[in-house]
Amino acid sequence: MTVESDFLVIGGGIMGLSIARELRKRFHGSRVVLIEKESHCGEHASGRNSGVLHAGFYYTADSLKARFTRDGNRALTGYCESRGLKINKCGKLVVAQNEGDLQWLDELMSRAENNGVELQIIDQKEAEAIEPRVKTFKRALFSPTTSSVNPYEVMARLEQDVRDHGVQVHPGVRYLKRTANGIHTSTGNYHARYIINCAGLYADTIGRDFGFSRHYRILPFKGLYLYSSESAGGLRTHIYPVPDLRNPFLGVHFTVTAEGHTKIGPTATPAFWREQYQGMENFNSAELLEILFRQAGLFVSSNFDFKRLAFEEIRKYSRGHLVSLASNLLEGVHKSQFKEWGPPGIRAQLLDLRGKKLEMDFVLEHDDRSMHILNAVSPAFTCAFPFAEYVCGKVPPLKE
Repeated sequence: MTVESDFLVIGGGIMGLSIARELRKRFHGSRVVLIEKESHCGEHASGRNSGVLHAGFYYTADSLKARFTRDGNRALTGYCESRGLKINKCGKLVVAQNEGDLQWLDELMSRAENNGVELQIIDQKEAEAIEPRVKTFKRALFSPTTSSVNPYEVMARLEQDVRDHGVQVHPGVRYLKRTANGIHTSTGNYHARYIINCAGLYADTIGRDFGFSRHYRILPFKGLYLYSSESAGGLRTHIYPVPDLRNPFLGVHFTVTAEGHTKIGPTATPAFWREQYQGMENFNSAELLEILFRQAGLFVSSNFDFKRLAFEEIRKYSRGHLVSLASNLLEGVHKSQFKEWGPPGIRAQLLDLRGKKLEMDFVLEHDDRSMHILNAVSPAFTCAFPFAEYVCGKVPPLKE
């Protein structure tokens, strides 16, 4: 079997679906095909996402994430409202735990102002008025536009919208290798005039087949949330600590789901192969060896303290330790309330081999035949719609 198209999108996560939809809008009458190796779209990072729609105040104004998070929050909020999808506009408190955190609250406030993001600096009493149980030192930040959605619900509706726009979505099709006119898959050949690689955990592998991603490799990090047994509505707002801005992880925090339930997390534990969700599931010996080699190199030398980060994250596998960290943010938190682990997700984190550093922003490489989204890093779910516009704006005119 050979499938012909103008555009071929590899990967059915929120990025792939959003880009496919945008291609149909921009290139009227074009044939757009999207392939997804699983039986349904959104089976990996997108469907396992926290569901938080971030506001965009963590990032410096010169980053792609700053612009796309701000605009993506508005776009995805509007999308959910227009389609009757659940959205919990609970906001977010960012709290200080000591004197040293106050300067970072000021830094986040400055970034919000530079990024055009609504953010309020409030005192302890004002924070307690928003959430009576919150713990904060002197002051906090409140983000009124941070909210929660149900990622499974969003993905299902977006996939249907993409199909309704005329995109051919082919599930159960696995990329195998590049060919002269396109790619070879588990179901046959796909020929396309332009290819966009949105393969998440395998974006770097596919990119190398096309001559890209020479200096990059994906490092997988496993994320887990621990759910509270409290009834829905037990917590009024998300509660986050001041993050370590040197790392791409935001620290253990409280998340309120679209349905009003509370969870704490996530972990960000180094995984040993790319889809290591449970036990030996999806075991890949070649990936194990490569990732162990990369991790060993980072233990010896990196531009961040990978050894400390890894050990801190591994400790979070202890339910008691995770709850203890969360209890620094909120009164009345007990281990007995948190017994159920949610489904794991895996973050596709890009490593720059040259500087031995984790890439903190979006990274894409392209030429006149293909484009490769190598680092669709968090908060990619929030950023998906404006990022798709950005990507499609870089697609060259189709060659005859």
